[in-house]
Amino acid sequence: MPTLKYPRAIEPLWHEWDRKALKCGLRHTVYAVNGDQYTGEWLHNLKHGKGTQVWKRTGAIYRGDWKFGKRDGYGSYSVLDPVTKEHKKVYTGWWKNDKKCGYGVRFYPSGERYEGEWSDGLQSGWGRMYYRNGSIYEGQWLMGQPNGQGMLRLSNENRYEGSWKDGKKHGPGKFFYLEKGQLFEGIWAADIPQCGILIDFGRDEAPAPPPYPIPKIELADPDGVLAEAQAMFGNSNN
Repeated sequence: MPTLKYPRAIEPLWHEWDRKALKCGLRHTVYAVNGDQYTGEWLHNLKHGKGTQVWKRTGAIYRGDWKFGKRDGYGSYSVLDPVTKEHKKVYTGWWKNDKKCGYGVRFYPSGERYEGEWSDGLQSGWGRMYYRNGSIYEGQWLMGQPNGQGMLRLSNENRYEGSWKDGKKHGPGKFFYLEKGQLFEGIWAADIPQCGILIDFGRDEAPAPPPYPIPKIELADPDGVLAEAQAMFGNSNN
């Protein structure tokens, strides 16, 4: 089938737009067949530079950087609230290859919020999560879950400091019962304490200490016992 060639006088206008986009990266608006809309810069017929994408079906909007047709750089993503008909910000931060990557802030429908590092669309690296129940986790993440070293502070100010794996307390850690003035130091496995020692910690300043102080440990070498337990835990993991 022969290729159609238009005389210069009747050549469609979109041919001229295409040439300008390919050569100069000019800003213009393009509508997809499904009604999606993009307004911004182009390069070789791909979204490239600064631009805004609107998805018609969901009403979601992305404003920010693009690279060869994908979100890449800094930008914000918002969704349309079906009740208020207003846009609510979901994520603001860095992107790479159309996924969250680098530092960013994620806002969840429940009111929770994550501030920190991302990789391949998931929380990875350092980050802080504000939970709906008032708890705050700050520490290391991997594949979207607390993993490594971190601290979880509960709404009543009690806190856990130590190791995490797959979103659960796992390994050596300390749990501070500040309202009781006590400290538990030991080993956790899948959120469950396996062994450790409980001592008074700031008992005189605690708002609700137990009626009797914890008696002194009679072990000759409590630190040695704890170290041995830690070693056994490490060997069992290996």
